[in-house]
Parts: sequence; C-alpha cells; structure tokens
Amino acid sequence: MAELNLNNFKIPDYILLPEATVVSVPEEPNFPVIVFINSKSGGQLGGDLFKTFCGLLNENQVFDLGVDAPDNVLHRIYVNLTKLKNNGDEFAVKIEERLRLIVAGGDGTASWLLGVVSDLKLSHPPPIATVPLGTGNNLPFSFGWGKKNPGTDPQSVKLFLGQVMEAKEMQIDSWHILMRMRAPKEVSCDPIAPLELPHSLHAFHRVSEADELNVEGCHTFRGGFWNYFSMGMDAQVSYAFHSERKLHPEKFKNQIINQSTYAKLGCTQGWFCASLFHPSSRNIAQLAKVKVMKKHGQWQELHIHPSIRSIICLNLPSFSGGLNPWGTPNSKKQRDRDLTPPYVDDGHLEIVGFRDAWHGLVLLAPNGHGTRLAQAHRIRFEFHKGACDHTFMRIDGEPWKQPLAVDDDTVVVEISHFGQVNMLATRDCRSRSIHDPSTPSHHNAEEEDSNEEDSTEDGEEFRKFGAADTFKIPDEVDISHLS
Repeated sequence: MAELNLNNFKIPDYILLPEATVVSVPEEPNFPVIVFINSKSGGQLGGDLFKTFCGLLNENQVFDLGVDAPDNVLHRIYVNLTKLKNNGDEFAVKIEERLRLIVAGGDGTASWLLGVVSDLKLSHPPPIATVPLGTGNNLPFSFGWGKKNPGTDPQSVKLFLGQVMEAKEMQIDSWHILMRMRAPKEVSCDPIAPLELPHSLHAFHRVSEADELNVEGCHTFRGGFWNYFSMGMDAQVSYAFHSERKLHPEKFKNQIINQSTYAKLGCTQGWFCASLFHPSSRNIAQLAKVKVMKKHGQWQELHIHPSIRSIICLNLPSFSGGLNPWGTPNSKKQRDRDLTPPYVDDGHLEIVGFRDAWHGLVLLAPNGHGTRLAQAHRIRFEFHKGACDHTFMRIDGEPWKQPLAVDDDTVVVEISHFGQVNMLATRDCRSRSIHDPSTPSHHNAEEEDSNEEDSTEDGEEFRKFGAADTFKIPDEVDISHLS
C-alpha cells in the first residue's frame, strides 16, 4: 500500500483564520478536511484522537467541540472563503468544492454537526464522515465506518483518512419533528431531570399564522433527526442509562462497560418482563393515536396492536448498536403490503413496533425484524387525554422523560420530511440509495423473510431546524453526556 500523502488533507492557515496572511500553496489538497472531535467521548479516546489529528494535520483545522462549537467554526470559515473567492482566489474555490467534514463522537455529536450544516443553507454543503466514539454508533455503522471505538495512534488515523479519500457521497433524508402541548397551569412540561431535551430539539413559544394548531398558550418544541425517533420502553431503558451516566460519569469509561451497563439496565427496567413491570397505560395504542401519510396522500390512522410497548421511526438501517429492525421485506410482502427495502433517501421512514426485549431478540436471527407497521412521509402522534402523566422519547440516541398534561387532548408530536444532507460512505456500507438499488445491503430482497407477523402545509416551525446560531449545545450542557 502506497504511503498516504497527508498534504492531500491539509488546509493552510489563511483559509481557516481570517487574520492570516494569504500565501501561495505549492500543492493543492484533493481532499481537504475539517475535523470536529468530542474530546469527552469514548473515555480518553476523544482526547487522544484530537492530539493525533493535530499532529498529522494543521492543528488549526482540528477542533475540540468542548472548546469550539461547529456553528461558529463553519460560519467563520465560510465567510472567509466567500471573501477570498470574491477577491479572485482560485485556491479558495477549490477548497470549498472539495471540502469534507469529519466528526468524531457518539450519534448525538454527529447529529449536532448534521443540524448545523443543514441550518447553514450552504450552496455546496460538504459531505460528512463519522468516527464511532459513542456506545451505539448507529450513524457510523450505517455508512461503513464501523461501530467499535477506533484506534487513536497515527497509523490508525492514517488508515481512516485513506478511507475518507476513497469514500463515496450519499444523500440521506433529514426529518423535522414538532411537539406541542398546552402550557399546564400547575406543573411544568419541560423534560424531567436529570436529563434535558436533546440538543437537536429546541423549545420556542411563538405561533405562526400558517400553523393549523394556532393556539396561544402552547409550549412547542421542534428540531431534527437523521437516524430515528422512538417512544416507549426502549427509550425508557436508554433514559435510565443516560441518567446513570450523568450522575456517575466515572463508571462509564469505555464502550464495553457502557454496553454491559446498558444490558443490565434493560433487565432492571423490566424490558424483559414488560408485561409485569410496564403499565399497559404506557403501551403505544393506549397512549396515543398514530396517523401516517404517504407522499402526496391523506392522513390515515395506523392500527397499533395493544401489546406494542415501543415504536421506532427509522431513517437508517441501524438501531441499538447495529440491529436492523425493518430488515428487507420479501417480494410477496413488497407486493401485497406495498413495502420496500429501507432506502435512506426515498422520503419515507420505516415504522416498527416491539412488544418487549424478547421480541427484540428476533433481530439477532437471520432475516429477523420487528413488527412492520408502515412506511410514511409524515407521522403524527395524537396523545389521548389523561392516558399517562409522562412518556419516554428518544432522538438519535438521546432520550428524555417527557411530562404530558393530563387535562390536555391536544398534545401532538408530528414528524415530516425536511430535505437531505450529504454523508460520506465506504464502498461496502449497508445503507442503500433508491437511486442505486445495487448498493450492498444487509439482506437480499429475495431472501426468505422471517415468520414475524407484520401489522397491517408548512408554517415557520418547518422552515429550519433551529438556525445556525441556535442549533448548538447550550453553555451549561456538558457534552460528555452526548451519546
């Protein structure tokens, strides 16, 4: 294997720092990169990885997310690129055309950067490669970057940069989520401590004229996700894990310990004995009415079996550390139920239900999958009045405990398609594009499916995920708790 030419990735200071002097660069980089690292992810791995990248590249193109927020960094760099291009700098033009981003952290960290890039509304948004430093690492795994925490030595980083050089661009769907409820008179509807709202879900209290729920006195939250939204028992287990990690961070120093703790909490939270420990009032059908809409269609109520305790709306074929709850429907189910394989850019989410952890174990079997409920372009949860005083939700690995106003019959969560972002994927990644059906996948569409039974316009809130200046981690939030 030929020695990797690191000059192919380096960016000179005058591109990165507005006050730097313009210099002539003898060798143009073919794959210039900006690197963002959550130094608090993966125990000590994040910090070690930061040092290695700084040693191999220009240290000014490597950023510690605990120090430099990506919205500020990218805004500064793109403003400088625009100024240089207007002054006739051809090198700046080529940097912008070829730029790639690398983000090292958990799924929550990766989603943070995806949201920032989406909100910058760039004419040529850079594609993003992900380094798995979290516990689940579903985003990196979906695009071929693995799910195990990587090596941090120079040789391992060079190997990764070589993969970035060979990677292909792949567009994936972005999803907007809106949650609204009337402001309760006596108690708060803010998420219950010790965890706050995910960083990608923002609170705001304005009501636009185009909003069909145009009612004053409502609390509204909106944001975006790229992998999944889930509600129910799985989110409850995740909430227990993240709460424990926030209260006792010293116990969560590496991926193996984290995964072991997660499994134990699945038992103590009653996920394996859900019929005994999980109140039926929190089952999905008892909690909310679920409606779905196909592209250019009408809202239709989705039948949810009363035993379903967890519902997952999937964009990527990786959940809970690499499992694929949707699988690939065989040709008969594709024909009879109008189901398709889980493409990442077809404008549809896959909706899957689970009864308990034993039901989830079917995913470990060949061709196993959960209860396929539907594929939809928009999804709407209308919560039943007084059904429960709270529920658990999760976006891209970040859970929260959401209070529900018991005297309110207008609590709504709505998910809708919101454009696309560019990812970098290895040649053998499991994600599939509808425009390239030959892309490798985990299952072949003609394989025998498992015997698991399947169940049979926009206001201000939908225009952006939060604007680049607001789509950021608040100063008081410790990013070490991002998944």
